[in-house]
Amino acid sequence: MVRKPVVEGMFYPGEKNILIKNIKLYVSGKFIPKEIKGLISPHAGYVYSGSCAGKGYASAIIPNRVVILGVDHNGRGDKMSVDPNEMWQTALGKIEVDRDFAEELIKENSLFDSNNIGDSEHSIEVQVPFIQYFNPKAKIVPIIVSTYDKNKLSDGAQILSSVIEKKSGSTLVVASSDMSHYISAEEAEKKDFKAIEKILKLDPDGMMDVVSSERISMCGVAPVYLMIKTVLELGAKKCEVVEYTNSGVTSGDLDQVVGYLSASIY
Repeated sequence: MVRKPVVEGMFYPGEKNILIKNIKLYVSGKFIPKEIKGLISPHAGYVYSGSCAGKGYASAIIPNRVVILGVDHNGRGDKMSVDPNEMWQTALGKIEVDRDFAEELIKENSLFDSNNIGDSEHSIEVQVPFIQYFNPKAKIVPIIVSTYDKNKLSDGAQILSSVIEKKSGSTLVVASSDMSHYISAEEAEKKDFKAIEKILKLDPDGMMDVVSSERISMCGVAPVYLMIKTVLELGAKKCEVVEYTNSGVTSGDLDQVVGYLSASIY
């Protein structure tokens, strides 16, 4: 089975040459890619968050396996749903799903199931062209994270990290998330950096607590929690912000913005 694009032409260009041209513009700065274990990347339309996402990917060495943790915006699940497709398709062509890795996850524990709820979800899809651009040989493992239960997410991180350790080669874990939604740029930055402060300390529990207490509309808090817990199990020690920005930089509307964060963990 091939997962066809659902937001191509809306969130990002549907023509190969235009898509490549746009990505090149997003990563036109000077970057020294380094090996990292985890990456937080935004998932809005490229016109708003493409530059922020591109900087994150350009700052990393993209290995031959990338686990992408997406958001269940539609609220259709309560687990961690591993995509059942053999390949995903974008304007840059087809990218293979690492079926061996995916099936290993599913058989390890009932927390992970095989489910195609990601077929209508954009949070994973918009990450894929960046991965294809920087490493055409990469395989992906798309997972929609639906649960917000800390115990389930912590158990899931132990399972995910154990499978990563079993498999040969490097694995990058990408957590797809936007930050605050539809508040002023000033308020978004103030709120978002309360969560970012916890992220920089590699404190996923603190992050989730502050997102809840401060009512921060960070849609990917569960994927970010799972990612941080996973890379901590894999020996991660540091986190750095690549870029924080918001949609108002592009739209000019600073009264109703969405915040975007790229951050790498290594």
